[in-house]
Amino acid sequence: MSLMEIKDLTVSFKQDGGLVAAVKGVSFSLQKGETLALVGESGSGKSVTALSTVNLLADNAVLEGSIKYKGRELVGQPEKELRKVRGNDISFIFQEPMTSLNPLHTIEKQLGEILLVHRGLTGAEARARIIDLLEKVGIHEPESRLKDYPHQLSGGQRQRVMIAMALANDPDLLIADEPTTALDVTIQAQILTLLRQLQADLGMSMLFITHDLGIVRKLADHVCVMKEGEIVERGETARIFDAPEHPYTRILLEAEAAGHAAPVPDSAEVVAQTKDLRIWFPIQRGLLRRTVGHVKAVNAATLSVRAGETVGIVGESGSGKTTLALAMMRLISSEGPVVVLGQDIQGWTNQQIRPLRADMQIVFQDPYGSLSPRMTVAQIISEGLGVHGLGEHASQEEAVIEIMREVGLDPETRFRYPHEFSGGQRQRIAIARAMILRPRLLVLDEPTSALDMTVQVQIVDLLRRLQVEHKLAYLFISHDLRVVRALSHRVLVMKRGDVVEAADADTIFDNPQHPYTRALVAAAFDLEAEEGAGV
Repeated sequence: MSLMEIKDLTVSFKQDGGLVAAVKGVSFSLQKGETLALVGESGSGKSVTALSTVNLLADNAVLEGSIKYKGRELVGQPEKELRKVRGNDISFIFQEPMTSLNPLHTIEKQLGEILLVHRGLTGAEARARIIDLLEKVGIHEPESRLKDYPHQLSGGQRQRVMIAMALANDPDLLIADEPTTALDVTIQAQILTLLRQLQADLGMSMLFITHDLGIVRKLADHVCVMKEGEIVERGETARIFDAPEHPYTRILLEAEAAGHAAPVPDSAEVVAQTKDLRIWFPIQRGLLRRTVGHVKAVNAATLSVRAGETVGIVGESGSGKTTLALAMMRLISSEGPVVVLGQDIQGWTNQQIRPLRADMQIVFQDPYGSLSPRMTVAQIISEGLGVHGLGEHASQEEAVIEIMREVGLDPETRFRYPHEFSGGQRQRIAIARAMILRPRLLVLDEPTSALDMTVQVQIVDLLRRLQVEHKLAYLFISHDLRVVRALSHRVLVMKRGDVVEAADADTIFDNPQHPYTRALVAAAFDLEAEEGAGV
């Protein structure tokens, strides 16, 4: 008997007096100890399918079909019965632990609450179980972390806590919904190794949801490929990767940022540079706020970027990548020269630097968070023109239409709002907002990490084309080394505020010198990492 069997599952949502189908007639089974991957792009129905298993759907959802867990039908069960299954038999790990963990409660309290509700454990017994769980998921010195709050943990540690919470009641089925998407490559590798080890130790089954097929190849026994709410292909992992049958599966497998950036002429102008830039944040204590130390975010960083060139900045979370780029934009304080278009702007007032802002623009990681939901796309894209007093209303509208065409957006959609666009389209809007000012320097802070693989390829191709056409200088910040390799001419590798290696992209990826760089490349490209990387 299968651990879970789903037959003809259809999930629709009530909308404007009608029903919109998100999942259409999905069927699959999951055996004990097996890992089944649901793959597909955003909006394909992966997460809705997973949430349907224990009916964690919104109130406007209509669920039809059959979901059997150990032979018992779950569809139509009252909420009281489903609560017995949730957390006990079937547990979830979600994509973003910071939105799943309560910021006001300690790690001990959040784990303890699960043990109290489901097992009735309190006091010393609960504390011992919590320490055991944290040890099991690889949290070092767990006793010292019990009183920590989520914001005091790194991204990898928070995800490990989420896994500990999911395992608290020894579930038979673990549903992991994009659990590694926001993590650095080395942390991602650690989490995948941890999940494999825990699965082997506990004998549990796993339903793994992702758009990253590289992860699927390492982890899953079987794969179901979803498109527009339907399963278009299924089979053993090896067969899916070696001999995909459906055209959509082949598209997903081929969707990887590849190629190289266009060469930069030796005569290209230096757009921005710095030498031995230092960014230390003071630690202040006491009533008089005396400085008792510093957080050394960036130590003696040196870089330059020319017109038409991309400098990739890589490293794990907290390495100082974004801090360095923000200092180059003069958005945070720093010590050392910041030379933009031949002028050292370190020490300039906001009023002095304002005219130069049009030449320095930034595109952020999360386009949905950086676009105002109350403004139309036309208003968002043209806002910079108004700030810098460039053109009248008619000419601004013409500029919006032109830049939307340039980034591959239909100008007819300019009166819509951000929520009416897909993730890839929102990122194009963010790029259009930056590009309409015709900048010379563009900082790209993880612009592809939240996107599907096929959309990533489109955005990389767009950025390459814009760079060649406008001789743009890019500072490209990312933990996705495959995208960095496809887009960058030179690469800086940062670790704990230090630039540990800097070289042209081919040297960094084909012949890395520093142990930390070798570890990053190994984790990204499935190579064997060397000892002593200190990751």
